[in-house]
Amino acid sequence: MSAPGPATPEAPFKPSQPPVIEGFLPTVYSNPEGFKEKFIRKTRENPMVPIGCLGTAAALTYGLYCFHRGHSQRSQLMMRTRIAAQGFTVAAILLGLAASAMKSRS
Repeated sequence: MSAPGPATPEAPFKPSQPPVIEGFLPTVYSNPEGFKEKFIRKTRENPMVPIGCLGTAAALTYGLYCFHRGHSQRSQLMMRTRIAAQGFTVAAILLGLAASAMKSRS
């Protein structure tokens, strides 16, 4: 068997720059969106999720306040309301996923 010849490097390795891979673009998005733009876009796509999150947070906050003040019946009611709001939020997320899956198929 013959020994393989010396490998000829095509380009020297530069650690300060990303490697060049044929057919691969390092940035998929031409205009990357920030947190605010993404939040607004996602809220417009499915407005029920933020409403459910706010309802959950409000019920939890008020329930903890009532617990601290010693109103145990109202605190229990608010904790049950929080569970309902969480269920609403999960249902909104699932319906939003189903709607986007149906939209992508069309």
